Amino acid sequence: MQGDRRAFSATRFLVVLLLSFSCTGCYYMQAASGQLQVLRKREPISEVIEDADTPAELAERLALVQAARQFSIDKLALPDNGSYRSYADIERDFVVWNVFAAPEFSLEPRQWCFPVAGCVGYRGYFSRDAAYRAAERLAADGYDVAVGGVSAYSTLGNFDDPVLSSMMRWDDIQLVAVLFHELAHQVLYVKGDTGFNESFATAVEEFGIERWLASQGRPEDKAVYDDRRQVRRDVMALVNAARSDLESHYAATLGDNDKRELKKRRLSQLEAAIRSRLEQSGGDGSHWLTGNLNNAKLASMALYEGRLPAFRALFARCQRDMRCFYVQARQISELDEDERNDALDELAGG
Repeated sequence: MQGDRRAFSATRFLVVLLLSFSCTGCYYMQAASGQLQVLRKREPISEVIEDADTPAELAERLALVQAARQFSIDKLALPDNGSYRSYADIERDFVVWNVFAAPEFSLEPRQWCFPVAGCVGYRGYFSRDAAYRAAERLAADGYDVAVGGVSAYSTLGNFDDPVLSSMMRWDDIQLVAVLFHELAHQVLYVKGDTGFNESFATAVEEFGIERWLASQGRPEDKAVYDDRRQVRRDVMALVNAARSDLESHYAATLGDNDKRELKKRRLSQLEAAIRSRLEQSGGDGSHWLTGNLNNAKLASMALYEGRLPAFRALFARCQRDMRCFYVQARQISELDEDERNDALDELAGG
């Protein structure tokens, strides 16, 4: 009964949002409508597993989710609530498409501000076509743009987020990792600091999946995960080096045409370096090079990975205790922006 009341309450809330925003902009209307459609498709995972019509492979993956969800509570101190206890077949590859934008000669992403999430460095659309139309408008205004499909997202605990069919195309490691990532957003979220939020959640994902794989006693999966993590670190080192060079180019006293040429050359070098690293790994890292490399693409990478070294250092300082890590991260999050960035820089610098 409690679940039914919460579903009714969520539906009523979104209907109010639709009525409120229909007169102030179609962006909010599509967001509320898309969220409502996702919530309406939810079914309890236990019922989906027991349904005779459920394919055996899907039932097996959902049983894995159930086990990982309990692990997230018992071992990672992640929230014990209704999130990821239901399943929704959304009948498409991605649930939303995020649009990133950055000026032609800047690596600072454009910010959009929303009532619940605060200001973030991207805008999400439940329609692929709508996302690309928005990207075209931004490009026409002179921005570098990037569009990325998203298979899962968090409503920050405002609703009971379901496991989505779009998540089922991942392997077991990715599936469990993203589950931990999205739950981490419910532990800590700083309005207006996307880089902090995404790096924190990626750190929790990283720490969590290490413990999960160790608990499963499957060393081959741990080796796969370690290889992927090393690739991620190496690619981000290449990206950070390119960002540093580009920032110098953009700040230099040069004409726009000279800046464009330097930008084109450095991005081409970065793409070649990333491709070479991915070829060495022998794995699929195509997501790193989806779309053209530009300021917006580099900005999106930094949002998810940029502060990882600081959070890794903080975890080590806490002697790998999750509760200590959450407390310390929250204390940093409560600082004003400059102090918060200084604290993270100090951690990353060792």
